[in-house]
Amino acid sequence: MRTSLCDTLGIDVPIVGFTPSEHVAAAISRAGGLGVLGCVRFNEADELDRVLGWMDENTDGRPYGVDVVMPSKIPTEGSSVDLSGMIPDEHRAFVERTLAQLGVPELPDDTDERAGVLGWLHSVARAHVEVALKHPIKLIANALGSPPTDVIGQAHERGVPVAALAGKAEHARRHVDNGVDIVVAQGYEAGGHTGEIASMVLLPEVVDAVGDRVPVLAAGGIGSGRQAAAALALGAAGVWTGSVWLTTEEYLQTMPESAAMHRALLDATSADTVRTRIYTGKPARLLKTRWTEAWAAPDAPEPLPMPLQNLLVSHAHHRIHAAGDPSVVSMPVGQIVGRLNAVRPVAEVVDEMVRDVAATVERLRGVVS
Repeated sequence: MRTSLCDTLGIDVPIVGFTPSEHVAAAISRAGGLGVLGCVRFNEADELDRVLGWMDENTDGRPYGVDVVMPSKIPTEGSSVDLSGMIPDEHRAFVERTLAQLGVPELPDDTDERAGVLGWLHSVARAHVEVALKHPIKLIANALGSPPTDVIGQAHERGVPVAALAGKAEHARRHVDNGVDIVVAQGYEAGGHTGEIASMVLLPEVVDAVGDRVPVLAAGGIGSGRQAAAALALGAAGVWTGSVWLTTEEYLQTMPESAAMHRALLDATSADTVRTRIYTGKPARLLKTRWTEAWAAPDAPEPLPMPLQNLLVSHAHHRIHAAGDPSVVSMPVGQIVGRLNAVRPVAEVVDEMVRDVAATVERLRGVVS
């Protein structure tokens, strides 16, 4: 299982794994793929620097990357206090009323609620890039499309390629015109921020649009070797995976307090997700729970634009996470969640995916002949 992407990134197999867990990212890289660490959970540059230092020491010299959340246009933003003043009182009241109805208790007084809140701001994302480029990273990916051109130039000066997610072929063309080196065609099935086109339709459209200029990775609904083989058959140079790592042993090692989330994921089917703007203000696929159902009720307000929605619900997410109730968790996850029915080590997931690709290709050889 080798494509041109392996030479571009210095990896053994064309599997890129996005994760907020440094333990998962390092394990993916050690297994021969490219682990990509999500930076949005880090409010402080020093904390990200410390974690990337840990990555440097625990990837056995294998390449890894980072993922930031940065809009291409620089927004006008003040401090988190200034932004909080833009949140309507009726939205705050709805959140508090909903938490009470769902039986979610208050947090202890000494709980730090800042984690992951400021990470959605453009200025913080720029700080993430500056810190990351001080480490031997091999990729910077942007979850919101093309980063600003000066950020792309900054990465290229350090010899670091830039990847950007695309939900339409026109987005992919724009990314490449802006200087993006790798396009991730992310279908509707994916967890987190998604477009409206399914992977089976989107991927060949993006490959036809830009595949002769840059490598295209397939994302959305990929968690097995058969699905990876299908992506390669549609013209992808590799796969971008995310949700499949949420039920790995290494994820629990990073976030042991996520036991309730794991129970919810392991019990879910592929029909138990919903695409909504309630998480960040942009359309994102989440696990369907009593929290998402409350926001879909007729009396619920419309979600606010990014980053106001994230600031609005950040306190609620901390309370929900601490409550440990699987029926209420707020968690981005793709439709592949229906296949996540066991906790396994990362290396086993990678090995099985590679073996299944080989078996699928062999079976298709028989079909063709």
